[in-house]
Amino acid sequence: MNFQTKISLKKQQLNQINYDSKLLLLGSCFSENIGEKLSYYKFQSAVNPFGILFHPKAIENLVLDAINEKVYTDDDLFFHNERWHCFNVHSKLSSTDKNKITNSLNNANNNTYKQLKNATHIIITLGTSWVYRFIETDSLVANCHKIPQKKFLKEILSINEITASIEIIISLIKSVNKNVNILFTVSPVRHLKDGFIENQRSKSHLLSAIHNIIEPRENTYYFPSYEIMMDELRDYRFYAEDMIHPNKTAINYIWDKFFTSWTSEETQQTMSKVAIIQKGLTHRSFNPTSEAHLKFLNNLQQKKETLVKAFPFMKF
Repeated sequence: MNFQTKISLKKQQLNQINYDSKLLLLGSCFSENIGEKLSYYKFQSAVNPFGILFHPKAIENLVLDAINEKVYTDDDLFFHNERWHCFNVHSKLSSTDKNKITNSLNNANNNTYKQLKNATHIIITLGTSWVYRFIETDSLVANCHKIPQKKFLKEILSINEITASIEIIISLIKSVNKNVNILFTVSPVRHLKDGFIENQRSKSHLLSAIHNIIEPRENTYYFPSYEIMMDELRDYRFYAEDMIHPNKTAINYIWDKFFTSWTSEETQQTMSKVAIIQKGLTHRSFNPTSEAHLKFLNNLQQKKETLVKAFPFMKF
């Protein structure tokens, strides 16, 4: 008896991800999970230069500012809880030093622009349709930075608003990189602080909007991270202790589905070689001076040199 319903994924035949690909990942914290996997396997990838961004309007603003080569100044900052913040970015860029955060913002903006121009694949993970509008400026924010909620209006983006935002994101990116492949996915993280019904509304708006847009003939695609979590892994044993985020087993499962469908057998063979080296680097010998361990280290070094010769960008 089969106790699992499986989502059928077609093997991506064109525009596959390989070790020549340059990847940029933007969006919710699930982007970070996949980004860690890409980093582990030594792909050429960058993840969220401005930190985690949950909703499409935040990503739209990021892309717009990068392409316009915006220069951040003191006018983009505010002081709260003894730290300087920017409403457009995640709190990981916040700082007690005003000059430091301004430099970080401008460096991230410059790097994002370069990555948008040079990427072969951009993976965008949308987390929620719920947004917060700062009443004082009547503008949507990417992060509230723990400012009291009474200073914001909470709104849900409509399907049409999200569709329009995604169209703008694609158009902006294609204006500087017309051949890039853009892959959308919806985060399997449940935003239960919004409420159970509200989370489902939010995810359904994202899904509907994305499917209004994607067109493989125009190099825009969809990967069903959310559906895999909800349908194939529909059991609380696949969640972390908070019952909100996918646990390590679930992340590994979704990752396996992703790279199986988006990479060739040749790329997967290289990934296996990288994994052998990565595991070898974490090995700790009980007798570091033994002949067997020295032989193991020499063998590991030869494997590293062989891979680095083929892929000079790899750093172990």
